[in-house]
Amino acid sequence: MFRKMVRSRLAISEQECIEVLKNEPRGVLSVLGDDDYPYGMPMDHWYCEEDGCLYFHSGMAGHKIDAMKRHDKVSYCVYDKGFVREGEWALNIRSVIIFGRIRVVEDHDKAMEIVRKLSLKYTDDTDYIEREIVSAGKRTLVFALVPEHMSGKLVNES
Repeated sequence: MFRKMVRSRLAISEQECIEVLKNEPRGVLSVLGDDDYPYGMPMDHWYCEEDGCLYFHSGMAGHKIDAMKRHDKVSYCVYDKGFVREGEWALNIRSVIIFGRIRVVEDHDKAMEIVRKLSLKYTDDTDYIEREIVSAGKRTLVFALVPEHMSGKLVNES
């Protein structure tokens, strides 16, 4: 169903893909938008090692929400900051692409726990996180991206 990577020698392991997902703060979520145009937007994410899903939070309405309600298949791309090997000028970047289905986390308590975990990726200010949950939690949607296929590669930009 999913294509094999053309330059498979560049592939990184599943564990390396997971490390990129855990460590990098954001990626680009792509949905099938209005009139079937692709619609990609930068998103913060949290990778849950227990269930292998990626989680996002969002407001209750908008283009991406409408698109996800119409069509639950999405892709998500994350890439790291890269590195330069000694004696070279070109950047080496690891990227990961996940294809899967996205769904709303319906259980409000579970959704707010996910928001806490996602937020802790960006700040350790738990008082701030709790204030935000109290003030905006009822107006927040949490989505789970259930992976169906994941691949990653290391690309040299030379």
